[in-house]
Amino acid sequence: MPADTPSRSLNLWIVGPGRVGLALGLALYRSGIVETLTVSGRRAAPPDHPLFDGDPPPARYRAGFALPDPAPDTLVVSVPDRHVAEIAATLASAGPPEGATALHTSGVLDSEALAPLRARGCAVGSLHPLLAISEPVRAVDRLSGSWFACEGDDGARAVAERIVTALGGKLLPIDRHSKPLYHAAAVFASNYLVALLATAERLAVEAGAPADSARAALVELARGALDGVADFGPADALTGPISRGDADTVRSHLSRLSPSDAALYSVLARATLEVARIRGLDPQGATSIEKLLPENG
Repeated sequence: MPADTPSRSLNLWIVGPGRVGLALGLALYRSGIVETLTVSGRRAAPPDHPLFDGDPPPARYRAGFALPDPAPDTLVVSVPDRHVAEIAATLASAGPPEGATALHTSGVLDSEALAPLRARGCAVGSLHPLLAISEPVRAVDRLSGSWFACEGDDGARAVAERIVTALGGKLLPIDRHSKPLYHAAAVFASNYLVALLATAERLAVEAGAPADSARAALVELARGALDGVADFGPADALTGPISRGDADTVRSHLSRLSPSDAALYSVLARATLEVARIRGLDPQGATSIEKLLPENG
């Protein structure tokens, strides 16, 4: 383990050796905040990952969910959402130390999913990295400086803040009862953005652009829009025909799109109109565009 880490102190138990659990474990190990690190899963052998390389390795792997030794003061449940409650009940029956902190990494579930652990004297909460983790090694560097959504008991939030600080991240406090709204926001900002860029790329290719060039050009365009939102906010960053009230251009678009693409375009056009109104689009321009959009779009 690193030698220059006097602040190391967490006895950390990560349950679930998936992408998020492994990335978070390696990032926390490298941060120096971890004294001991145990990773548990259902499989007999650990996955191929740097956490389990070396002599000794950074982390110990244990098959099953028996309480590790030394007993953990911090548990991170990083399993698929449908298994969080089941695993919480299993860990509670294993007898976690009273006063330990338990966090899960689900984006949509709130801290009540860990209620069995609270009943055993643990402070419970959720800590969700607002980051697309598709690969658990390369994602480690991206965790540094990332945003993490957090809610839960006071003690759990304090530990979560300490973890985020160790990673050089930023904390996004949210209301426990509104966790699904937070996660929907994340889906809009990430997953749906990917789907929109896939649609944009396909349309550009249909218009005759080479696929590689279309992707590069559209990603650059999207990056500029994101920079505009970051610098000025959505309303002032908005450009394009709807921001100008240009109904003729919108009509031209709709005339060439397939029914499914036109339906998607119309839904997004209505949302864009709301931003354009905030920007100051005159009512006549907004109405002229709105009349072009189908009622169910």
